[in-house]
Amino acid sequence: MRQLDSLTPRQIVEELDKYIIGQKDAKRNVAIALRNRIRRMMVKSDIQKDIVPNNILLIGSTGVGKTEIARRLANIAQAPFTKVEASKFTEVGYVGRDVESMVRDLMEQSVHLVKEVKNEAVKVKATEAVEEVILDILIPPVKSAGFTRPMSINIETQSEPAVDSELNERTRERFREKLRNGELDERKIEINVKASSPVGIGMIGNGMMDDASMAGLQDMISGMMPKKTKKRKLTIAEARKVLLEEEISKLVDFDEVKEEAIKLAENNGIIFIDEIDKIASKAGKGGSGPDVSREGVQRDLLPIVEGTAVNTKYGVVNTDHVLFIAAGAFHVSKPSDLIPELQGRFPIRVELQSLTQEDFSRILREPKNALTKQYQALFESEQVSLEFNDESIEEIARLAFLINQEVENIGARRLHTVMSHLLNDFLFDVPDVIQANSKIMVTKEMVEERLNALVKNRDLSQYIL
Repeated sequence: MRQLDSLTPRQIVEELDKYIIGQKDAKRNVAIALRNRIRRMMVKSDIQKDIVPNNILLIGSTGVGKTEIARRLANIAQAPFTKVEASKFTEVGYVGRDVESMVRDLMEQSVHLVKEVKNEAVKVKATEAVEEVILDILIPPVKSAGFTRPMSINIETQSEPAVDSELNERTRERFREKLRNGELDERKIEINVKASSPVGIGMIGNGMMDDASMAGLQDMISGMMPKKTKKRKLTIAEARKVLLEEEISKLVDFDEVKEEAIKLAENNGIIFIDEIDKIASKAGKGGSGPDVSREGVQRDLLPIVEGTAVNTKYGVVNTDHVLFIAAGAFHVSKPSDLIPELQGRFPIRVELQSLTQEDFSRILREPKNALTKQYQALFESEQVSLEFNDESIEEIARLAFLINQEVENIGARRLHTVMSHLLNDFLFDVPDVIQANSKIMVTKEMVEERLNALVKNRDLSQYIL
């Protein structure tokens, strides 16, 4: 994966093409929005702070790739990214999650990203420190001249007498080599680890304080309590992991991590709001029942999307330059059913196209994570070869498209149903009936035979509870 700074909009679309078929407009708009983040950071004049991102609203039926675009975008962006469901939020004052929690989630992601970079930078130094700690346990160092600690290790060398400290150093070096070669990984040692102090204050926050205050209170109480250690007997391989975490935490300045994470979230953060159509009030209905709460959530979203300061346990985060991408199927409601102010916050609207039979065929063949390749990998794990000929893939695509048209259009998710019905018998028979080194060839005739019942019974399926 190339660095984001060097990715042009065309290259971003190429990366998305590896996993998502079609939806050219959506990919172009997302690529432009992502590249505009870099362009803004390169602007040197005072106007930089006034350049705000153009938020995007993706409109399309289920299974056409809205969420997949967001998931893949997160991998490409290498930036703080969080995906939230709009239907999970409730208006302030109601029991449930408030909209500010999405910014806190973004901040958690940002801290995680910065910590990963910082941890990697000090990993070599921390590994050396861990090596010394383990060697101190195996071969305790000589404390002072004239006093020798009893050695628990048998020294094979019976040559001329040596000074204790020199002998100790030679033994340590020999064991250091064994440690690095992994020869002592299964040996058990006793180490001191920090005991996690459980803080039972969960009941305080029930409707009385928000998540940020709760997290802050828990951190404060944890900081006040004395740090306890406990002894654990672990293999050297396990102890190395535990000690490495402790050594890294000593070397990384967490205040610096927080400062960088806030800056990263504010300038590069992306929040993907899925199912935004579920908080739109139905057209022609008055503000009663659940519609009141839906509109309340929309009103609460307004300041977040427009730009506001949100208090998190790491500090105050400003959302002025966070990119928001919203998506919804809008089967029952329409984008115009959102309150006008919120509509204005999503100036770029992209309609995703319904998938055609040809799209289904390409989805089975082209993406890196195509379903056919996934099933082939599952069979390969049992040393069974699975192959599809071109005619069988075309037939699977035709049947999936046909069922979508006549029952319910659930987009590419229909392929999961079809492939499952097609291959479940084989998956059940491996490895008892179908032995290792066998070969399964999926043909058009096999697809017709196995999926005939699925197509024939499609009209009855709506009556089955």
